[in-house]
Amino acid sequence: MEFKSAKLRGRIVEKYGSLTEFAIATGGSSQAIGQKLSGKVGISREEIIKWTELLELDINDIPTYFFTPIDCSEDLVKEE
Repeated sequence: MEFKSAKLRGRIVEKYGSLTEFAIATGGSSQAIGQKLSGKVGISREEIIKWTELLELDINDIPTYFFTPIDCSEDLVKEE
């Protein structure tokens, strides 16, 4: 299952200005952050908690930022 990352990506840019600056804060690379946001690489539970803290999100916001599924029916509507 794929998840939307636009809201999470927006929060990263809002708080850190860029993925690169956020990557520095996480101790990772901007390439790794990009791969996780695109779904090419998974995000561990520990990373979700760390990102939530760094982005000053409430723990109740985790589903909205990390687990909003991409609705395949949206793509079908666009194609018609």
